[in-house]
Amino acid sequence: MGRFGKILIGWGPTLVANVLLPLLTYSWLTDRGLTEASALALSGVWPAVEVAVMFAIRRRVDEFGVLTLIIIALGVGSSLALHDGRLVLFKESAVTGLFGLLLLGSLLAPRPLMFYFGRRFATDGSPERVAWWDGLWQYPGFRRTQRILTVGWGGTFLAEAALRIELTEVLSVDTMVVVNAVLPYAVTAGLVTWTILYSRQARRRAPAAATA
Repeated sequence: MGRFGKILIGWGPTLVANVLLPLLTYSWLTDRGLTEASALALSGVWPAVEVAVMFAIRRRVDEFGVLTLIIIALGVGSSLALHDGRLVLFKESAVTGLFGLLLLGSLLAPRPLMFYFGRRFATDGSPERVAWWDGLWQYPGFRRTQRILTVGWGGTFLAEAALRIELTEVLSVDTMVVVNAVLPYAVTAGLVTWTILYSRQARRRAPAAATA
């Protein structure tokens, strides 16, 4: 099996547990009359299960699953305090902004969050590949790249949240529902494209820096 297949298999359970099952559970519960906050809280069971299973198998905490739980917890807390449709839209923007702050705050940690996201994308989760990725941290250029990516993602999410809050104040709720359905995907696609291009440039610079 090729490297792409191994990465796909490694990401499959994560996508199912953190995206597909929570969405299906949330939709199923709300269709049966459960409140938004209650459905959101119960849908968080799946990422929690994945974190526990991965820890039992690999004896290592899965950072992506933990981050999903944090985002779900933020959504539950804000949903409990909101009942108006426009306020719910503000809540969605606030969660995006809080995620941006979380990314920027991780710059104070020994390793920023984008380092862990990169490890999920760049490895198949095997101990050998994880050790290889962790070993790259010894290089100053790699550390600088991870911190710049973290600043870029965190700052962009904050800007997106501010824009959505401003638009929520001036546009109708129906229009904002459409904006909220499209804008996050457009922003994320742009960030992913920038991350790929910037990472390639950083890799091309690395041999020259090593030679110098």
